[in-house]
Amino acid sequence: MKKPYYFIAVGGIGMSGLAKYLLEAGETVLGSDIQNSKYTKKLEEMGAKIFIGHDEKNLPQDATVVVSTAIKEDNPELKKAKELGLKIYHRSDLLAEISNGQKECFIGFSGTHGKTTTSGLASYVLSKSNLHPSFVVGGIVPELNTNALSDGEKYFVAELDESDGTILKYTPEICVVNNLETDHTDFYTNGLESLLNTFETFLNNLKPNAKVLINDDNAGNKELMKRYKNVITFGLSDANYVAKNIKYGEFTTFDIYKNGEFLTDLKLCVSGEHNVYNSLGVLAALSEAGEDLEKVKPHFATFTGMGRRLQKSAQLDDITVYDDYAHHPTEIKATLSTLKLMGYKNIVAVFQPHRYSRLQALWNEFLHAFDDADKVYVTDIYAASEKPIDGVKAENFAQELLTFVPCEHLGGKIDEVASQLLPKLEKDCVIVGLGAGTITTLGKDLLNAKNGVAV
Repeated sequence: MKKPYYFIAVGGIGMSGLAKYLLEAGETVLGSDIQNSKYTKKLEEMGAKIFIGHDEKNLPQDATVVVSTAIKEDNPELKKAKELGLKIYHRSDLLAEISNGQKECFIGFSGTHGKTTTSGLASYVLSKSNLHPSFVVGGIVPELNTNALSDGEKYFVAELDESDGTILKYTPEICVVNNLETDHTDFYTNGLESLLNTFETFLNNLKPNAKVLINDDNAGNKELMKRYKNVITFGLSDANYVAKNIKYGEFTTFDIYKNGEFLTDLKLCVSGEHNVYNSLGVLAALSEAGEDLEKVKPHFATFTGMGRRLQKSAQLDDITVYDDYAHHPTEIKATLSTLKLMGYKNIVAVFQPHRYSRLQALWNEFLHAFDDADKVYVTDIYAASEKPIDGVKAENFAQELLTFVPCEHLGGKIDEVASQLLPKLEKDCVIVGLGAGTITTLGKDLLNAKNGVAV
């Protein structure tokens, strides 16, 4: 009888994806989390046994235990697993075991930004083209309505997380590097240099015949290419794969040239220059995998974007509310620029800083990230298990940001922020909640505040 897998904190987007994959592959899965969520409910529907709360009594005596970097050593289930001498996988170990060598072609998407969108887009396009990919990505893929699937034998697509250095465990046949910028300074204590060292090691560990596709227009990537030269480039000017004649409107259209010769054209229903890069990287990867581009390209036009990427979350009469995962200055710039391209004139950004360490390390970059916003509201910092850092306060950041754009700090939980925000809104504005934390409930909380619903 196969040993069961037990996931500690199974309700996260990454852990739940791995759990789904194992369930579809016929494995027995159990897990725990501190509360129910749509992800834990879906796992239960698929046959997993989910416990609410972490208790050593939940743990099967013969389980293989799966943890993430967020699980602390004092977790009672982890402590019990160690006492019992059970096999303990970091989530990256499990993803590496699933991905390395089990399919003909492992396509991995990496970089500071765009991993979820590019891996999700590749999974979507391959699925819609009836190429039956298996995948584990960091968001819900539209229409497929899942973040993981165990399917055919040819392709495995995955998002490769660099935040804790575990990217070194993967060996994809095709690797896309979207971009490299300073982030996760709690781990990369020497900033970009630490990140470059990790990626240099990662690329040097790939198989000799692996293909590395890299965005040639990103400054961090250019530094990486000084250290690792065996790459295929993509970009908007001088690269192996180039997007030209870009036109924005209801659809974004452009032509793609490979080594100076016309390859194909592409149409997208998602907006923004960053999505031109995202789709160009995905199409280049599929081209290098040998796929028929005429077969796959129609499905780029029906991809509506991943969850929490400019996702409409509420409509308050004539005010539209969007939810976006952007929590890095570059991501915030891209999101606000896209809203401009979409024709919005009065953009209200509600920014929830994510982690004290990130706000501290990128303080000046954040100050210059809101140029396309007409008004910014800054909420309290979402700690993500970090302890406060002296001097790093949302109030201080909001006061400094006021030098660049009209800005105000709104304290309290997001439902309290919504109640404070509602009377300040003008009829012709669009609202976007920005951040990787609880800001995602802003649309729902604004609706509740408008309708007088107690929370």
